[in-house]
Amino acid sequence: MALIGAHISAAGGLHKAYQRADAVGCESMQIFTRNQRQWLNKPLSFQEIEDFYRASKESSVKKVVSHASYLINLAGSDEIRLKSEDALIKELDRCHHLSIGDVILHPGFAVNGTWEDALKQVSESLLKVLDITSEFKVRILLETMAGQGSVLGGDIAQFSGLLDLVEDHPRIGFCVDICHVFAAGYELRTHESYNRLVGILQKHVGLERIHCWHLSDSKMEKGSKKDRHQHLGEGAIGLNPFSMLVNDHRFEDVPAILETPKEGMGDEGNIALLRKLRGQ
Repeated sequence: MALIGAHISAAGGLHKAYQRADAVGCESMQIFTRNQRQWLNKPLSFQEIEDFYRASKESSVKKVVSHASYLINLAGSDEIRLKSEDALIKELDRCHHLSIGDVILHPGFAVNGTWEDALKQVSESLLKVLDITSEFKVRILLETMAGQGSVLGGDIAQFSGLLDLVEDHPRIGFCVDICHVFAAGYELRTHESYNRLVGILQKHVGLERIHCWHLSDSKMEKGSKKDRHQHLGEGAIGLNPFSMLVNDHRFEDVPAILETPKEGMGDEGNIALLRKLRGQ
């Protein structure tokens, strides 16, 4: 079964995320290793690395993923592209030292030209970053997006072309966001439509490359192209897809990370609901 978890704050020290994750019953967690809304961040200290390692040994959390900076856009202008490559390299370096195996990355958005041009640019930057970090085992997980504006990744078929461009590099994987694919227009609320979506993912990316799921309901209707997260069961998606996912043997030991609002029932309530859906 999937490893239920949430995005956890690392305020006050990266190692403290483990304590917060354990407090709400996480089996997996997602963190920001540094401020996600600024370009310049200080390197990890030896003490941070040691504290994180010690905390991991005392925690019930089995897998940790990192989310890269929201500023990164490998499809951006020359200046933004170079800053994005540098920021991604530094993120992979931090995860390498923290023994975090996966970094989730928004594919970016096209500034000029077609999405084909943008994907080619993204692929070239990804290959450059992967080459520079070739001694690392950390994977880059490209996230499915809601399809707003010129954003890449709203159409799952785009990832098939991107994989061709990066020559099926083994360190490229994917994170499927349930709210995002629903907003992008994919139906998944019935058993039949959920399996159809999984079939689309199998065709275009391969299930073996899906190393994370993001879980949240949607405040908006299917195909809205708007990314508006809601507590599980309180939006337009309903509980069925989440129940099917956490019981799907095809995603055994894959982190299923909540990105639901922190207010109201919060992480603890949503995790308790997922456990109930899993029959626990």
